[in-house]
Amino acid sequence: MKRKKRVWTPVNDQSPPHWPHGKLPAPELCQDGERLRVLSGFGVDGLQDDPELNQIVQFAATLCDAPIALVSVVEEERQRFLARQGLSALETPREYSFCAHAMLGHRIFVVNDAASHPDFATNPLVTGDPHIRFYAGAPLVSVEGAPMGSLCVIDGEVRPEGLTAAQEQGLLVLATAVMRRLESRRQDQRSERKLQRSHRRLRSMIDSVPDIAWSAKPGPVFDQFNARWREVTGTDEPREMRDWQAVIHPDDWEVSLEKFRQAVEICEDHEDRWRLRQADGTWRWVLSRAVPSNDDPGRSHWFGTLTDIDDTYREAERQEMLANELAHRIKNIFTVIAGLVKLRSRGKPEVQAYADELENTIRALGRAQDFVMPLRAKKGDSLRALLDILTAPYGSNDDRQVYVSGDTVKIGFHSATPMALVFHELATNSAKYGALSAAKGRVDVKLEASSKSIRIEWVESGGPPVSQPDNAGFGSRLLQLSIQSQLNGTIEQDWAEDGLRVRMVIPATALEN
Repeated sequence: MKRKKRVWTPVNDQSPPHWPHGKLPAPELCQDGERLRVLSGFGVDGLQDDPELNQIVQFAATLCDAPIALVSVVEEERQRFLARQGLSALETPREYSFCAHAMLGHRIFVVNDAASHPDFATNPLVTGDPHIRFYAGAPLVSVEGAPMGSLCVIDGEVRPEGLTAAQEQGLLVLATAVMRRLESRRQDQRSERKLQRSHRRLRSMIDSVPDIAWSAKPGPVFDQFNARWREVTGTDEPREMRDWQAVIHPDDWEVSLEKFRQAVEICEDHEDRWRLRQADGTWRWVLSRAVPSNDDPGRSHWFGTLTDIDDTYREAERQEMLANELAHRIKNIFTVIAGLVKLRSRGKPEVQAYADELENTIRALGRAQDFVMPLRAKKGDSLRALLDILTAPYGSNDDRQVYVSGDTVKIGFHSATPMALVFHELATNSAKYGALSAAKGRVDVKLEASSKSIRIEWVESGGPPVSQPDNAGFGSRLLQLSIQSQLNGTIEQDWAEDGLRVRMVIPATALEN
């Protein structure tokens, strides 16, 4: 009765110590259960008609002056010929196998005359094709000691003399070469299984992230997407850039396409925001990011993600709307307060100078408010832009009196107000007593940025001589409060005869907040 075919699980991928040559196979591995388990790990399907094994059997046939030579592995129900010389059959039933006997020994198994041998005289391979008379097989034993088959030579003529000593030695050497090839195949199989496991783990990890993830070959040609793409969009994955048009909002398509093309042309990190069509037909805002694998546009692969930011984007829009409304109301409040100061001081010469100064300060704060409120949306702007607003009353272009130079310095929402007060105070005092009070007076503002701090210099020239006041007034106290207390910086004032010099050093984190 034909036995039911079993499926064997490969043994673990740890390489065992080598089995000594000339030693009988391990008894525990001679039983089919464990033996077939070892054999399954070699992936012999991939070695059928292997060129290297074919060369070995050709040489074995020549060496032993035999018409037939085979590399045979003994499976559960058949013996399989991975390489053969002089025989067309790919397999024979296991119960007819000479090699099943040869593989259990520790030296070459020889049958001089199979027709007169009690174990083989009635064997169909003896009584019929290929009419075996002489057989010599070198056992193939795995490094663990599992018998696998044999490298054999076969002749249709009786050979009472068997093989010469040189032929026996040569056949054993060739059997060792066969096992090296089989072990190499097993190692390849192990590496392949390890790679497949790694790929499955990586794929599982990528598919589990909430973002859409993708990769693209040079071109770009989009070749990989995680499972989130179909879950979110319900569509096939795009392959070329133009295929994305089906899922990007029409109002965003042209701009987003151009941005990505520019990034691809120069191999630069890409970031953009646009609306992605969902499986239900709605649109949601996503943050699109992509990075190149190198800086060569012709060879670079790309890796990207799409992160759903719809809720935060719409909340930011709502917050911006509220901020703009608040800015409008605060601006109106400054206007009302400045108007009240002007109204209440009218006809009162004894407070007029103070009222004018207070009104100018309030209006400067209003201009600073116009500047800082949009920062919530832009997350920062430059200190130079703030200075341009605050010093606009002191000329521009050809009649400019205030010149700003140096590094680009970012300024955040919270630091803009104290900086506006500082520069308004300096400009106001200069307009009264310093360089800005003279037609040819000049103020140079120098900005120097480092990773840890921002250095700012206010240098006046071309104005009337100045001297240090006897007592620190409100303006000096305002400068100290704004720079030291609010921004954790330092400030020094040098009342040089040719003009005031102010040096401020502020932590970069405090200014950018």
